[in-house]
Amino acid sequence: MSEKSSSNAAVSASDVSFAYGERQALRDVSFDVAPGGLFGFLGPNGSGKSTLFKLLSTIVPLQQGSITMLGHDLARESAAIRRRIGVVFQSAAIDRKLTVFENLRYAGMLLNLGGKELASRIDESMAAASLTDRKADATGELSGGLRRRVEIAKCLMAKPDLVLLDEASTGLDPAARREMWQVLRAQEGLTILFTTHLMDEAAEADRLMLLDEGQVVAHGRPAELMEEVGGQVLEIETPDAVALVGELRTAFKVDAVQIDQTVRIEGEKVQELVPEVMTRFGDRIRRLQLAHPSLEDVFLSRTGKRFVVTAPEPDVKKGRKKRKRS
Repeated sequence: MSEKSSSNAAVSASDVSFAYGERQALRDVSFDVAPGGLFGFLGPNGSGKSTLFKLLSTIVPLQQGSITMLGHDLARESAAIRRRIGVVFQSAAIDRKLTVFENLRYAGMLLNLGGKELASRIDESMAAASLTDRKADATGELSGGLRRRVEIAKCLMAKPDLVLLDEASTGLDPAARREMWQVLRAQEGLTILFTTHLMDEAAEADRLMLLDEGQVVAHGRPAELMEEVGGQVLEIETPDAVALVGELRTAFKVDAVQIDQTVRIEGEKVQELVPEVMTRFGDRIRRLQLAHPSLEDVFLSRTGKRFVVTAPEPDVKKGRKKRKRS
């Protein structure tokens, strides 16, 4: 799945592998990101997208392979890369007790800004994130969508050439998510890389990489990836999936496939099967769905399994109460 690296790319990765002890998190991952492009990494839990984010944001050192970002080699020039990128993490990195202005002011001071330059950057960042009228509001009193825009404004304080977002829209409602992307896309010439497990969000990328168990399973424009699946997808949920697969193959000469308790048929004219399938097998069908291919279908077609996202396990330590000493 590797692509030939481009010297004009904003980011170029070649044969990147990474392991945590014996667990291989990434395996020979290669990709290019065009300047000013919106590039997404889509994958379920354990796919390797978070590890890739840590590498690109210089949080962890490169182990194998090579990555060039904005003309700098990641292994040798990470400090130069940090000066030119902005990062928005999934977990909030703002102080809820401070106002929007105060959060941006302290962010600017960490960048060694002061005086007129600091004031100018704050005004520009607030305007870019449509937060000027929220300047004096405590961030803890803002909605989740507005707090995320404060995070973005804080990120823009450094005037980055490239922004990395790690599941940045998690927990936001659809309207807040759209507002977040409107702010980011409005930044002229900004290259954006993001990780996500949301199909609708991933579909908006200029180019997309699907990851599973540390490997690239698909790479390209979202629309083109979905077109590769072809035609339409007919899904039939039944408690008798194994038997129904055989009967459908015999009756209609189709390539029916069983996945758990669901039978899938893909093709150009599968919609024509619906009336006959219901007539013959209707009493054995729990659910029947006909749809155009989605990114989930792309993942399923490439891996043979469904795209499953599980909630993170609760932190046992946080929930544990301290015992009083007698």
